[in-house]
Amino acid sequence: QGLYSSVVCPGLVMSNMTYRILPVFLWKLLMPIMWLVSGSTAVFVKAPLGSFASSVWLFKQKPEYLDSLVKYHSCTSGLGRCYVEPRKMDVDEDTAEKLYQKLLELEEQ
Repeated sequence: QGLYSSVVCPGLVMSNMTYRILPVFLWKLLMPIMWLVSGSTAVFVKAPLGSFASSVWLFKQKPEYLDSLVKYHSCTSGLGRCYVEPRKMDVDEDTAEKLYQKLLELEEQ
């Protein structure tokens, strides 16, 4: 039917949405550590808008050319440049096909 589904990961985003999880004083202790770690790992997106990189990139692609067994991650370079990194998902293709066939059966019912 021309429907496609892809998996994206926004990365670890520094935003105020998580502030209620821990007390404020813990965030004040953790933030410097998080900023230091962000320079050494690409999946730590420093700006909330950077978390949309994979979604926007995916929207611009032709779905029929994308790999269905890949997750597209929003990443940020050490200099703050946003980019998308495809990573193969650990999925058994036979099991995925069986699940897909079962979903088609359920849809018919």
